[in-house]
Order: sequence, then structure tokens, then C-alpha cells
Amino acid sequence: MGEEILINFTPMETRVAVIENGMLQEVYIERAERKGIVGNIYKGKVVRVLPGMQAAFVDIGLERAAFIHVAELTPNNGNHDEKQPEPPISSLLREGQSLVVQVTKDPIGTKGARLTTRLSVPSRYLVFMPGREHIGVSQRIENEEERNRLKLLISEALAEDNGDESGGFILRTAAEGARDEDIQTDVAYLRRLWRKVRERMTDEAVPRVVYEDLPLHMRTLRDVAIPMVERIRIDSRETFQKANEFVSSLVPEISDRLEYYPGERPIFDLYNVEEEIQKALGRKVELKSGGYLIFDQTEAMTTVDVNTGAYVGHRNLEETIFKTNLEAATAIGRQLRLRNLGGIIIIDFIDMEEPEHRRQVLRTLERVLEKDHVKSKLTGVSELGLVEMTRKRTRESLEQLLCEPCSQCQGRGSIKTPETVCYEIFREILREARAYDTDTYLVIASQSVVDRLMDEDSDNVAELEAFIGKTIQFQVETLYTPEQFDVVLR
Repeated sequence: MGEEILINFTPMETRVAVIENGMLQEVYIERAERKGIVGNIYKGKVVRVLPGMQAAFVDIGLERAAFIHVAELTPNNGNHDEKQPEPPISSLLREGQSLVVQVTKDPIGTKGARLTTRLSVPSRYLVFMPGREHIGVSQRIENEEERNRLKLLISEALAEDNGDESGGFILRTAAEGARDEDIQTDVAYLRRLWRKVRERMTDEAVPRVVYEDLPLHMRTLRDVAIPMVERIRIDSRETFQKANEFVSSLVPEISDRLEYYPGERPIFDLYNVEEEIQKALGRKVELKSGGYLIFDQTEAMTTVDVNTGAYVGHRNLEETIFKTNLEAATAIGRQLRLRNLGGIIIIDFIDMEEPEHRRQVLRTLERVLEKDHVKSKLTGVSELGLVEMTRKRTRESLEQLLCEPCSQCQGRGSIKTPETVCYEIFREILREARAYDTDTYLVIASQSVVDRLMDEDSDNVAELEAFIGKTIQFQVETLYTPEQFDVVLR
């Protein structure tokens, strides 16, 4: 079984699942009230310049101002020498100035969107970079003859340019094996599109969107539907018809793989996608051998811990560890894609004595990540079994998209024990007794805390009453969290 794409559409939400060999590998979710904005081009207004950070904040019409670094303000013609120091940002931007920018990262957590002035617009086979004199080819196209053919095609297209929509091109991975006329059609399409974008830039209204990327299901057909995809199933007739029109004009080679799915059984239930999404929100991932992985996602980085668990092997300890790490490497590659984890990732493999075992584990991880659409970079396995890697982060992770910090633990992942809260209450009562004169103290707390105060800690309560010479009463408040309490003077 090869690769399939499932598109689940409702008016409120679009979800896309990428299935390989019957297993969920990636999931994309776009909600009507929370659409991703990566790739959108805005005409914004500079609201604050920060010379000390060599950066600025730009209002593009979002809740939070977006952020741009001076490195993203270098000339758009591609002639900037990266070895030269960047000019002071105050010489390039001033507050109140209008600026055309493109979003490179969605707002994530407390951070605003990241911006660049190096604009680009994609099509099926190409990325057009206005104002830049550059022809690039995806590194995933390894055949040198094919790379040269594609470069020649674009060079000829640039030679015919009339000067109005000049710019450079990057040939995407999907361009490998594409017909000459398909590449030329893409060039013409991108130039028409850029002409419309330039017209919208002349509008004086600020902030405003001047170019908006395609909705999720269309982006999937353009970017994810590679030649290896055997079938694309869509469960909405209206979306299927729109997709058919889009594919016929832009990606005709995959039109025979589009299918309308009218089944009564939800499309995501075909491959247990819902169940896999729920598992991907948990910390623990079970391995078939009996080992397991623990994922901890923080603002700074994500850590992955590999454990042998119940797996004891059949030969010796080193062989058991090696097999567990090999299985973990394959599972980690899949989980990074499924959870859309980005930024710095530290993987703590179980310590291996044999250098050859370390090389094989790293190679397994590299091989799994070769299928990933997102760029990543790995280091070697250290003597401690640690692998440091980075994975480009442009959108929120699955957890950030579907979850919010726990209201009880505030995202810590743990809460104080009832015993700890009881001792905090005792200290608060002592503080109140020294500061105020009253006859009775009323403690309002959660059920678990009050139960402990009246049972295991009842002797402590009696001693405290005798010590301060006052009466202490208790009241349960069902709306309180386990850590929340009040001491009321009566």
C-alpha cells in the first residue's frame, strides 16, 4: 500500500491526513477562526523600531504586532553580501513607515508572527521571487542532468521577460520529470499572479492583506500531492468539485487520483486517524517491543526520552538497547511529523557502547526524516546517547493547536498535594493570627484538602487551635482547584 491523502471538510474546519502504508504520518488542521497565515503578504505599518535588537514590530492587522529582524530587510535583489555586517535598522526603517512584508512563521504562543521583505509566491513546480536574480533547484532533485534541464528552461523564460515582472525562480521537488510546457505554464501563472499582487500594493490602506495563500485543501493538492500519492479522497462533494477544477488547471497529472468519498463511515475512521491524533497528544508512545518514548514539549525545546520498558531481549544488554533504539528512531521520525514538533529537539537514546550501533541508529533516523516535508538538521549521537537536532517551525504544533494549558496546574504538568496545601493553610492562619484579632477562622478549600484537614491532619488542626486560642472551621468550595484556598476572618 502506498501513500494516500484524506481530506475531511466542514464549514468550520478542514483536516488533512497523510497516510503511508496504512499508518497516519502527518495531519494538518485549519479552522475558520484560526487560519494559518504563513505565506500571506501584507502591507503593514512599522509601530516600533528596536535598535538594540536590530529588529522592529510591524502592525499587519493581527492581535499582536509581528516581528522582523534586520537580516530580513536586506536588499531584495539577492546581491547582499552575508559576510558584511548588517546596517543599523534605524537607517532602514522608521516608525509610521508602511512596509510590504510576508509571514514566515505563524504567531505561536506568546510570540507574534515572523516577517520578511524577501517576498515569494509558490505554484505547483516553482517559487517566484520578485526582484531577485536567482535560479535555484530543490536539493531533493539529485539527478544532475534533470537539474540542468530545469535550469535551462527557467533561463529561457527569464530571457523572454519583458521587465515588468522580473524575478528569480526556485524549482520545487515536484518539478522533477515535469514537461517543458508545464513549467512554462507555471512561469506564466506566477507572473500574472504577481501582477495582481503589485496592483494591490498601490492601495494606500494600511494594514491590509495584498496576497493570501490558498486554503488548506488547495495547498495540499499543490504541495503535498507528490507523484507517489496513489489516491486523494475528499468527503465533501462541493470541495471535491472545486478541487477538480483546481487540479485540472494547475496539477492535471493527479486529476485521476481524486476521489469523492460518500461513505456513511467518517473518512478519518478508515485508518483510525482520530485515535492516532488522540495518542499524539499524550506524553508516552508505546513501542511494539515493549519499550516506550516520553515526549516533553516546552517553550525552549522538545525532549524525547527512550526507555526499554518491558523489553528484555534474547541475547545481551547491548543488543537489547540497540534494537530498542532502532525501533525508537523510526517511531520518533514519525512522531515529529505527526505532532509537527519544531525548533530544538533533544533525543536521549539509551547509551550504546558500540560506535557502529550509534551510526546505524542515526542513519535510521535520517532515513525516516528524508520523507519529511519540513527541513531538519541532525548532529551525531554523543557518548551519552544524545542527538541534537532542529526542525523548522513555521506553524503551531498539534498540541498547541488542539490544547491549552491546564487551568489547575497552569501547564506545569503537576499540582501540589493536599498535604502541601494543608501546610500552606496552617502558615496562612498563623500570619493572620499575628496581624488580626478575631474569634474564628473559616478555611474555604477544595474537597480533597478539607477531607485531609478533617482526617489525617485533624490532630495538627487541634494543636493549631490550642496554640492561637481560636476556632478553625472548614467549608468545601466545589469550584476551587486543589491548590486554591481562602482563610476568612469571622
